[in-house]
Amino acid sequence: MEDGKIKILYEDNHIIVVEKKVNMLVQADSTHDLDLLTQTKKYLKEKYQKPGNVYLGLVHRLDRPVGGIIVFAKTSKAAARLSTSIKNHEFKKTYLAIIDGKLEHDGVLKDNILNKDNKVTIDDLGKESKLEYKVLRIKEDKTLVSINLITGRKHQIRIQFASRGFPLWGDLRYNKNAKVGNQLALWATRLEFKHPTKDETMIFKSLPNTQKYPWSLFKEDVDNL
Repeated sequence: MEDGKIKILYEDNHIIVVEKKVNMLVQADSTHDLDLLTQTKKYLKEKYQKPGNVYLGLVHRLDRPVGGIIVFAKTSKAAARLSTSIKNHEFKKTYLAIIDGKLEHDGVLKDNILNKDNKVTIDDLGKESKLEYKVLRIKEDKTLVSINLITGRKHQIRIQFASRGFPLWGDLRYNKNAKVGNQLALWATRLEFKHPTKDETMIFKSLPNTQKYPWSLFKEDVDNL
């Protein structure tokens, strides 16, 4: 359902799963731009007519240019259990990305990624980072890939592919050929995790807008996922 600018995929007493729009902050920063956490709190406050502050636990993030699925915890117990699941790599996060260049083989990327002074680099002093990817289609010197993110480092997908000469399309930070006005072609398309209070596996799916370039090149592939 849609509530204002929030697309809600699921909600119960413990969690709320929403679709983040591209270029929206997950959490407020010094820009004071609209952020998803504040917006979702406002939705809950109004829906349930809650007095005072509304609790909403942030357990994982998406980079500002990335759209797709994110889950918030509505209780501290749920937040603690979801955070533990993430730490134990029990969350399964799948992304769709469009790569600049022809990437012809499936593979695994392993690096140490260092996040220091707000700068992300591949460095031996960094934290171990790993992802798996599958090539879905190649068109017009661009490659559609599905990515299983094993670890969740800042800018991980973007910097790991870029470091191998295959930057993401529209990535103004890591792709020297990206142009101002391009939108990073990276989408959090699937999220699978165990519910924090029920013995139940939750699976959610979201797809990027295939009317917009470059997703439109792979419309049939994306829409049939």
